[in-house]
Amino acid sequence: MSLRFTLDPELTPGLRAEIVTLWTEVSNAGGAVGFVPPVTEDDVRPTADQQFAGVGAVGDPDADRLLVAREDGRLVAVLFFESMRCGLMDHWRLLKRLMVDPKQQGRGYGRELLAEAERIARGWGLAGLRLTARGGQGLERFYTACGYTEVGRVPGAIRVAPGDDRDDITFWRAFD
Repeated sequence: MSLRFTLDPELTPGLRAEIVTLWTEVSNAGGAVGFVPPVTEDDVRPTADQQFAGVGAVGDPDADRLLVAREDGRLVAVLFFESMRCGLMDHWRLLKRLMVDPKQQGRGYGRELLAEAERIARGWGLAGLRLTARGGQGLERFYTACGYTEVGRVPGAIRVAPGDDRDDITFWRAFD
């Protein structure tokens, strides 16, 4: 099957609920998207609502943008293009909340999602994309293979549990 991407879908109550469900499933599978398992949809919803609040009108340079991927009508992947809301940084975006349905892991959907994000960003005339990752997840190899370069690391900046601090890693994808 192939993924069908939609940029800036209407954030209906149904889509919000689908994203919260996916976010909860990704978190409970160990995905580094702001939570440590176990979490419930009620735990995730306030953070999701804050993320949704940044999504605005197409054409607003300060608005965040949403990219979703579906397979056979099912939501299987999501990411947000986050604006830095600063004119000096309008030439790039931060990718946030990259999530792939844990049941679909290993099928290349993460790579496809990042490739689509790059295609869109290039179409907008951006100079690059930035993203962050939680250390200890093995994501460095994945993001590097997708063309990103590690440009910064803050040791122990993410506390997932007492005595379990992880690095906050910053990656950059420059466009030629």
